[in-house]
Amino acid sequence: MITVVTKSVDDTRAMGAEVAALTTPGDLLVLAGELGTGKTAFTQGLARGLGVAEPVTSPAFVLVRSYDGRIPLNHIDVYRLDHIQELVDLGIAELTDGEGVSVVEWGDVVLPVLPADYLELRFEHGEDDDHRAVVIDAAGASWVPRMSALGAAVGRWKTEV
Repeated sequence: MITVVTKSVDDTRAMGAEVAALTTPGDLLVLAGELGTGKTAFTQGLARGLGVAEPVTSPAFVLVRSYDGRIPLNHIDVYRLDHIQELVDLGIAELTDGEGVSVVEWGDVVLPVLPADYLELRFEHGEDDDHRAVVIDAAGASWVPRMSALGAAVGRWKTEV
């Protein structure tokens, strides 16, 4: 487990770009945390790191936005879903099993229908309006061997816990 603290929205985006450098096609990132804790800002940085040129916005009202980059990005926001079955009907298995990197905002509430192999990033409000604490942990086999490289990539934000 890695804990980092970002001190601005730009920091959160920069951290996302660093994480992007370690992603591979088929990766799943599960983002958790309250409203306004930086999930979309992180995804914007991740997208930049994946070579996405177009603006990345929250897909809260459309549920899924897909972007082309050096690795395609599927940005999924399940905040407005009423039932977990809606995500299954949306084709979550196909989205997360493709050639792209998939990010699921509010993913912790739909874990039962997600693949068991993912990187979880849990966002929390920090000591002031701009600070965010992010706890990063691997679930499944593919991220575990990358955790030390991930720790180095986000080292400038890392905290001792």
